[in-house]
Amino acid sequence: MQPKKILIIGSTNMDMVVKTKHIPAPGETVLAGSFFMNPGGKGANQAVAVARLGGNTCFISKVGNDVFGKQSSQLFDEEGINTSYLLSDDELPSGVALITVDQRGENSIVVASGANGNLYPKHLKEAMNEIAGAFIIMMQLEIPMETVEFIAKFAASKNVMVILDPAPSSDLSVELLGYIDIITPNQTEAEMLSGIKVHSIESAKKAARAIYAKGVKHVVITMGALGVVICSEGKIHLVETPKVEALDTTAAGDVFNGGLAVALSEGKTLVDAVYFGCLAAAVSVTRLGAQSSIPYRNEIIAANMAFEKII
Repeated sequence: MQPKKILIIGSTNMDMVVKTKHIPAPGETVLAGSFFMNPGGKGANQAVAVARLGGNTCFISKVGNDVFGKQSSQLFDEEGINTSYLLSDDELPSGVALITVDQRGENSIVVASGANGNLYPKHLKEAMNEIAGAFIIMMQLEIPMETVEFIAKFAASKNVMVILDPAPSSDLSVELLGYIDIITPNQTEAEMLSGIKVHSIESAKKAARAIYAKGVKHVVITMGALGVVICSEGKIHLVETPKVEALDTTAAGDVFNGGLAVALSEGKTLVDAVYFGCLAAAVSVTRLGAQSSIPYRNEIIAANMAFEKII
């Protein structure tokens, strides 16, 4: 049986990554270690994660008519991702992210959106039937908010599940939140959405309830090594994350979202799907880079054989 389709709408970037002892303070110059380039962008990362973890993947994005755009398109094809709706912009360059990673694996990221910022509803006319026929729509906030709101409303009208990763942090309208089935903020994003300082599991529970009260059906707050707090149908659940030594947390949230979507498309419960996402993210943070760190399905099984019972 054909797996249920997961359609990702979002950004494609080329990540330029520098490894250093610590992230520079304003005005500080730091002599760094290694430098490398790696395909990235939150949308692209999630699309690759879904594909590698076994999902039926379609990706809608916009790249520049340049070498980075051509490289990205080729890589998506190699991953088995449906790129029928990968658009090319003749005026704006492909998106670029400048990433600094410190010795603890924490990162600081600056993004030049380029063509990502020019993906508007008018560019998606030919893809609307594809969007209406998806089981899950995944979005992030590295494309125009107008597009996110348009797609969320349309998907809701077609009873298509919408997963929103609210990154980078941004104010979201109550109307938009009402169209979202699952929202997956991290600690910082949960604070912005709820107005509650999130510094512990207990404060995350309060924030999850506050976001849920705004109309989102399911709230999933990722707290790194502390675990994941879920507010679903008014009930709170805590999912513990596997303990690993992090090398680079770049794209960990994207891998989590990809794993979450794949497990949900296979009929897993939300709690089990969250754990699958956690396991995938735990493997990814032990590696450098964005897409280069994303694990394959067989690696997830090898990392935790106990998880086989719900795969």
